[in-house]
Amino acid sequence: MSASPLIDVVIESPLWQALRDAEALAGRAALAAVAASGVAVMDGAELSLMLADDAAVQELNRTWRGKDKPTNVLSWPAADPDDLVRSPHCGDIAVAYETLVREAADEGKTVADHFTHLVVHGVLHLLGYDHETDDEAEEMETLETDVLAGLGVADPYGPDGAGMSNVAGEALER
Repeated sequence: MSASPLIDVVIESPLWQALRDAEALAGRAALAAVAASGVAVMDGAELSLMLADDAAVQELNRTWRGKDKPTNVLSWPAADPDDLVRSPHCGDIAVAYETLVREAADEGKTVADHFTHLVVHGVLHLLGYDHETDDEAEEMETLETDVLAGLGVADPYGPDGAGMSNVAGEALER
């Protein structure tokens, strides 16, 4: 059983004004991912989500991953999953607007649904989930699909979804 973190959404780019309910979508998605994860977090711990543009995320990707290109979502866990129950901070996530919109169009998804998926994906990285091996990927994708179904979002990996071929969703170390 997991306590509820506080979701701090910081809108760094005016491009996000086009997705009017971004903060509400992010909050719902993040809380649903935490609740379904099975990972205990400190009640009231902060989870930060930065809504940025491609240029800002490209700079973060270059700095933290050595990849000089934008990506859709980056995650920085604040603590090991076993320590989150004692940590006042779960971690940070950054989402790039232009990449999000481009991928949603390419995959035939709404921007809101793809955004919801990226937030769920990023939060699961903060909670210790990964997709480095086939078994890890299967576990993470199954959990994502379940969380998204509860939020009314189609399975991004199934026949109605276009897949996540473009999702970086990297969990980074500080």
